[in-house]
Amino acid sequence: MKAKHLTKETISRIGTFDRKFPEFDIGDAIAVSQRIKEGGKERIQVFEGDVIAKHNEGASSTFTVRRIAANGIAVERIFPTYSSLIDSIKFVRRGKARRAKLFYMRDRIGKAARVAEKVLTREQKEQKKRHNKKQEEITAK
Repeated sequence: MKAKHLTKETISRIGTFDRKFPEFDIGDAIAVSQRIKEGGKERIQVFEGDVIAKHNEGASSTFTVRRIAANGIAVERIFPTYSSLIDSIKFVRRGKARRAKLFYMRDRIGKAARVAEKVLTREQKEQKKRHNKKQEEITAK
């Protein structure tokens, strides 16, 4: 396809559509339900872990989820955001992260390999609710 008369913003949005996934950020724990095809059958497999990286680049956007599997072995999986194989994403808990990429977690073992949960006070929760209502009003217009 020739992109002769298209802007950079238009080109970067080609192939993207609203997946209606919950908002998640680096450090958050999520459960990704993915469709797996085995032979003629199809099933849904859930991969639950912490988001350690996000790559926002239009249709090729990805996010990396890391979990600790059996015997303390860490497993990372990179998911394309706009893949049709991703059935749903369930938000589990908010994580406390101060960096954009949590690759240093790969070197940690045991309790140090966990992301601390971000706890909000009552005032912060109320402020967030007010902010969300304002955003909904703006998008409704």
